[in-house]
Amino acid sequence: MHPPEIRARARDLYLSGANVADVARSVGLSYRTVWDWCHARPEPAVQGTARRCFRCRPDHNPTDLRAYAYLLGLYLGDGHLVTTARVPVLRVSCGNNWPGLIEACDVAMRAVLASRVQRVPHQGCVSVQSYGNHWPCLLPQHGPGKKHERQILLADWQQPILIAHPGEFARGLFHSDGCRISNPVTVRGKHYVYPRYLFTNESTDIMGLCQWALDLLGVAWRMNRRNSLSVARREAVAALDRHVGPKS
Repeated sequence: MHPPEIRARARDLYLSGANVADVARSVGLSYRTVWDWCHARPEPAVQGTARRCFRCRPDHNPTDLRAYAYLLGLYLGDGHLVTTARVPVLRVSCGNNWPGLIEACDVAMRAVLASRVQRVPHQGCVSVQSYGNHWPCLLPQHGPGKKHERQILLADWQQPILIAHPGEFARGLFHSDGCRISNPVTVRGKHYVYPRYLFTNESTDIMGLCQWALDLLGVAWRMNRRNSLSVARREAVAALDRHVGPKS
């Protein structure tokens, strides 16, 4: 395979009036190769999600990577990518009690790849979804079966994005499988209420990614149960308030 820029240069030379032999000498390729390029039908225009997939078009990347980090967190929590249909569809389930979350998910999908987003109502929740052939390019964690029953690992190209935007990634995780609650305690007969963040997930790999993101943010955490992470220290909660905040 020859670089696309050489093919484009050859076609430009031919269309400007040069014959095939001259073009072949100019680009240093065989007559037959250049003839095939110059007489081939014009390549179809890149359309749909292909125009915005930063994995397929690294030279043209309009994607908001902060939005990508957030959407990846939502996907790992409450998302599902269906690849068996004619066109892959990304679905994220959002509770009806959180209209702000529904809107934030919609906005993130549009900022990352989608040109059209649907909100499909179900009992107790809304499925925010978008069809696109290139969602599998951006979500390599998809696969058959439940997430906690298979390995979930970051691709090499995802790591620098999340290192640059750990707060957005943590926000997506906590907005999907986490919460901010008021925790009542009684000490020496006095009653206190303090805020606390919880993140619950059955996948040890996804839990590990949440711990990693919190470590990047310098947020102290502890495992209060096998499948549950707690952020309770005052300064740690204050830090998460800046990055995550309660669902709305």
